[in-house]
Amino acid sequence: MIILGLTGSIGMGKSTTSRMFADEGALVWDADAAVHRLYGRSGAAVEPLGEAFPGVVVDGVVDRTRLAEALGRDEDAFKRLERIVHPLVAQDRAEDLAAARAEGVRLAVLDIPLLFETGGDAFVDAVVVVTADPEVQAARVLARPGMTRERFEAILDRQTPDAEKRRRADFLVDTGRGLDAAREQVRRIMEAVLSPGWTKPARSKS
Repeated sequence: MIILGLTGSIGMGKSTTSRMFADEGALVWDADAAVHRLYGRSGAAVEPLGEAFPGVVVDGVVDRTRLAEALGRDEDAFKRLERIVHPLVAQDRAEDLAAARAEGVRLAVLDIPLLFETGGDAFVDAVVVVTADPEVQAARVLARPGMTRERFEAILDRQTPDAEKRRRADFLVDTGRGLDAAREQVRRIMEAVLSPGWTKPARSKS
């Protein structure tokens, strides 16, 4: 089974591209969806987060607003959060990939927003970066309800720059050229990695 890591900065069209891979028959594992499951009723993160951050669990689920408030009050809180959530996310991913292998899935795509930031690129066969021109990115993000230029820039500051992502990518999907063009790029990537002669590229880790 070939495993691709899919990533991209805010507003680049990663979620749309992820759906395109799924539409073309790839198994897609979504890191954000995994966190949502972990925070939901009976989720594995509910009890440990409730113990680490009293008051964030409401009616058996993690209240994201309360969790965000708890994180804002404590400079070490993010590290505590990561120590709890990251291993659970990794377990969720491993279980899905194991099931996919057992079912004979040929291609799995890991949709991970912070792929490079968390070192996840070390565990995939190749990396697909979703990108677009900065003007297109800004227009998309600033059109979102409640988004401001200051908040947009603060989010960008926490993410690996697009230029660096592009440099470290094995494949690019440029969503700024329209949906049809992006879908064709997805098809070409899938055709390439599923061809008999394809080999995992040697990639720089920094």
